[in-house]
Amino acid sequence: MITVIEDTRQKVNHHEVKHTCLEQMGVNILRCALPFGDYSLPPNICVDTKENMEEIAANMVGDHMRFRNECMKAKLAGCHLYILVETHLGIRCVDDVDAWVNPRLRFSSKAVTGERLMKMMKTMQTRYGVTFMFCDPADSAEMILKILRGDYEDAND
Repeated sequence: MITVIEDTRQKVNHHEVKHTCLEQMGVNILRCALPFGDYSLPPNICVDTKENMEEIAANMVGDHMRFRNECMKAKLAGCHLYILVETHLGIRCVDDVDAWVNPRLRFSSKAVTGERLMKMMKTMQTRYGVTFMFCDPADSAEMILKILRGDYEDAND
């Protein structure tokens, strides 16, 4: 059995489907405060999950300093940080983000476009070694486990 650490900032009872799947795969989940990310397999792999494209856009634009600092902390700690974005939109790699249409653009011309978000993600990858990955929400638990074990098929660059 493998033990994965889940950050205590993750909402309790908000990720039950994911937890049930992980437990069925033989994963024990231990809640503990993490300096970055949502799930970790110490000492050097960490996965931060994003509920959808809107959440990653908000993190990278509206809360950019906090997000950047988290990425810097991971890099300085020698930890590879994976950002796993759950989406039904068919986005499978960072290049696909270019075609994403931010629903907030209907209300504000200042909202981030898919093209700009893609460029920001590529910059974060280059500067901080962060890997952005994408999956359908139903596949999230399996993807987390594959990333933590290092046996995912591709890095969705």
